[in-house]
Amino acid sequence: MHKAQKEIKQRLPEVDMFIEVLDARIPYSSENPMLASIRADKPCIKILNKTDLAQADKTKAWQEYLERNKNTKTLALNLNQPNKSEQIFSLCQKLVPNKGTKISPITCLITGIPNVGKSTLINTLAGRTIAKTGNEPAVTQTQQRIDLGNNIILFDTPGLLWPKVENEDSGYRLAITGAIKDTAIEYDDIAYYAAEYFLKEHPDALMERYSLDEPPKNETALLESIGKKRGALVSGGRVNLNKASAIFIHDYRSGTLGNITLETPKMIELEIAKTEKILAEKAALKAARKKNWKNKK
Repeated sequence: MHKAQKEIKQRLPEVDMFIEVLDARIPYSSENPMLASIRADKPCIKILNKTDLAQADKTKAWQEYLERNKNTKTLALNLNQPNKSEQIFSLCQKLVPNKGTKISPITCLITGIPNVGKSTLINTLAGRTIAKTGNEPAVTQTQQRIDLGNNIILFDTPGLLWPKVENEDSGYRLAITGAIKDTAIEYDDIAYYAAEYFLKEHPDALMERYSLDEPPKNETALLESIGKKRGALVSGGRVNLNKASAIFIHDYRSGTLGNITLETPKMIELEIAKTEKILAEKAALKAARKKNWKNKK
């Protein structure tokens, strides 16, 4: 990740604008906080991908929220739909009106977290298979220079996750949507987080999917119900919670539970305030320890 960030900074002088691919289910959590400082005032198109898995009204709310930022435009996409390339090319030309000729093409740098659909989007824009795609994070390993036609040059980058996710809730959402490799997570841990959210916000979706007569009382009851319904059992008829958790998470990722967005702008504003308070308390504690150490020395 450090190497990829360094390569982006080196490429910056020849880049006219950025295209950042976000997950429409988690627009804030999938937005790279390092990119804002790297790109400065350069224009940016934020593409909310996987809208077929998100709630349309919440996607629209996120577009309005993100476009409050200077030189930022958004586009909601479902890559299964045709004729999306022209919309992106048109936006690029509007954001960089003084370029876009054969002599002076528009240069774009595309970024996005792992498994957000960035490589699929590149292939769509290019009209041919260039970038390797897959359902696992970290498929793209190196930068690529791609001529998209339309007098637009695209620089691809490896899927970037920042070194530390300060917002704990964002970390869980990244894991739930598959941005973090499954080998690096515990299914039951993220399933409990997801279950708490679904029981509060989408109990009807759970009841319909798992044929439940009433909403489970808590997260454990939900996962046990899923395990029993789907045969995730071990000796003695006990539920294998890890297997039931994996079923639950994959049902969400595939859209089987319905089109569900995991965060809203209002929710994120509260989480940002909470995170900033925690970081301030940690900084104060660290400063106090340092002061005590100096006094003792």
